Amino acid sequence: MNAVKAITLSLGNLDQPVISKYQFGLTVNKIYGAKVYSGEPVNLHKEFVEKADIAKYLNSLLGEGVLFPHKNLSNIFTLLGRSDGDPEDIACTVDPFCYISHLSAMSYHGLTDRIPEKLFISSPSVNTWSSFAKEKMQKDLGNDFESYYEHGLPRLVRTNMNKINKTDLHCLSSNHLGAYKNVRGRPLRVSTIGRTFLDMLKNPELCGGINHILDVFHQYGEKYLRLITDDIDKNGEPIDKVRAGYILNERLGINNEVINGWSSLAQRGGSRKLDSSSEYFPEWSDKWKISLNIFRNSA
Repeated sequence: MNAVKAITLSLGNLDQPVISKYQFGLTVNKIYGAKVYSGEPVNLHKEFVEKADIAKYLNSLLGEGVLFPHKNLSNIFTLLGRSDGDPEDIACTVDPFCYISHLSAMSYHGLTDRIPEKLFISSPSVNTWSSFAKEKMQKDLGNDFESYYEHGLPRLVRTNMNKINKTDLHCLSSNHLGAYKNVRGRPLRVSTIGRTFLDMLKNPELCGGINHILDVFHQYGEKYLRLITDDIDKNGEPIDKVRAGYILNERLGINNEVINGWSSLAQRGGSRKLDSSSEYFPEWSDKWKISLNIFRNSA
C-alpha cells in the first residue's frame, strides 16, 4: 500500500467533521511509526517522517480533491464526502479546550427560547491554552514527542475562529476555566447547567440581558437549585454569590444554608450592581446591599 492511500484511509476513520494540520501530522507520523496500515505494509522511503514529507502528502491530497481547505478557518480541512457538520461541533474539534457557553449553552439546555445570533464559545487564556496544547501533544505522541517537536512537524496551535460557514462566533478567553460536559456521540462540549447560570450573572449582556436572566431564574431556579448553588458556591466570586443570593432569596423566596451564608458577603459599594453590564442605579436591596439596576428596556 502506498503512503497516500494509507493516509487517506486513516483520515477517513477520524470521527470528526474537520481535520487540522496538526491532526494530519499526527496521522502521517503514526503511519511512519507503524509501517503498516490495517495489517498491510506501507511503502515508505525513509524511517522517519520529515517536515517536507508532511507538505508533500498534504499537497497531494489537496490536489487529488481528497481534502479541501475550510473556507473560514486557517489550516483546517474538510474531507471528501463528509458533511460540513454543525458549527459548534467544528469549533470544539478545532479548539480541543473550548466549550459552548452563555446564550448558546442556555439554548442547548433548554433554558431560553431565544435563538442566538452568534455562537458563544469560551476557551482558556493564551498562556493556559499553550500549556494545555503542549500537554495534549505529549499525550498524543508519547515517546515520539521529542522527535516530532524537533523536526518541526505540525503543532497544535490556536486557530482564530470568527466565523464558521455562515455562523458568526463570539469567543471569550478567560483565566477562569469553566465546567463543561461532553456530549455523547459528538465532539461537542457545553458548559454545565450550574456554570451556565453563573455565566448569566457574570455576563448578562451575553445571555439575553438582565431581565431575560431574571425570567430564566424564575422559571428554572428552583428546578436546578442544587446545581446552581453548588457551582456558584465553589466557583463564584463574592459578588456572584450576592447577585445569586438576591435573586434566589428575595425574588424567588428560597432559603437554605448555602444561600443564607452568602449574605455575609454583602457590602455597600458603587460597583456592587445586580447587572454587571449596566450603569449604577440608586435603588438597593437592604439585605444584599446591591444596586437593583434593572431597566426594562435592557431586555
